[in-house]
Amino acid sequence: MDVTSVIQLKVNNLWYLVIFWVLLIPLGWGGFAYVLAQEEIAIAKIRVVSVLKSNDTGQPLSFPSTLAYDRQTDELYVLDAAKGRIIIYSPDLFPIFSFGIGREVENPSCIAIDKEGLIYIGESPKGNKPAKIAIFNQAAIKIKEFYFKDFEGASNFIPRSLAIGFRGRIYVAGSDFRGVVVLDREGHFIKLLAPEDTFAANIPKRKAQISDVYIDENGRIYLASEEMGRIYVYDRQERYLFKLGQKGGTFGKLSRPRGVAADPRQDLIYVVDYMRHTGQAYDYQTGKFRFEFGGRGWSPGWFNYPTDIVVDKFSRLYIADLFNHRVQVIEFASITYPEIPVEVPSFITPIQKIKIPKK
Repeated sequence: MDVTSVIQLKVNNLWYLVIFWVLLIPLGWGGFAYVLAQEEIAIAKIRVVSVLKSNDTGQPLSFPSTLAYDRQTDELYVLDAAKGRIIIYSPDLFPIFSFGIGREVENPSCIAIDKEGLIYIGESPKGNKPAKIAIFNQAAIKIKEFYFKDFEGASNFIPRSLAIGFRGRIYVAGSDFRGVVVLDREGHFIKLLAPEDTFAANIPKRKAQISDVYIDENGRIYLASEEMGRIYVYDRQERYLFKLGQKGGTFGKLSRPRGVAADPRQDLIYVVDYMRHTGQAYDYQTGKFRFEFGGRGWSPGWFNYPTDIVVDKFSRLYIADLFNHRVQVIEFASITYPEIPVEVPSFITPIQKIKIPKK
């Protein structure tokens, strides 16, 4: 199922795009149409490698919300929160196993895999049981669990994202919680990693609420804040490096960044924006905005409230496409300046004046 789709257009001056639905050509899942333009157009392309829609029993995914990737086995973990199950996909993207309540997974909200293949699952409160982190071995058998304590707000803390970092430290972002809780491998509280920021000049700085925490293969730590429309980047020793992104609802800005990932080999940092239904790419070294892809839609390459993103060792991206009830697997082809006319998918977002900065 290989589909190449145009993911963004650029018009240098005032845009004059006239869309002619001259010809629809069935290809993969969607048609293509010719676009004629009077100005220069730059297009960035993605190739949709696969679309994951079902679990290991053949049932459709409900609301795949959170992803994790095992770099040692090249396996993808998908948390289908509505069903309370974790589905594991093999390197060839076949659903091979899933587990849930039968393995004492009670109310999962986030997931991470460490270098030894241990599975860390954050669980929200259920009944009279408080929130916790449960740890499972490679056979999905629970080996330990611990509860949140020894920091302000611990009794009401609800985990929404977690990652495993240098020396086995556990980084946990919580719902409506400012900063990220840093724990040792035994679950003991170490510190709070809390960037202070503001999304407007006339609003005082405060500790940012964090929506996602991600750690790349170099150990760099990324904190995404929906509230601030920012990504905060730290090195493996938790030293602040830089921030990227700007709060807003237009091209190149972040409305509600829900997930972040990074690929040092491609020199890129990726962010998915829940409200704008897009992905964005930033320079790995500087945080400079590079380009945007996606938009709201239902065909491959388009998104409907994306919630998470991870990258594998082959530089493929996995995106949790929540309300399309699927996970999309994509890779980038190129950014070019082709002769016009060019082909674009039949499902397109409203065209606007936009720019794609060169690196």
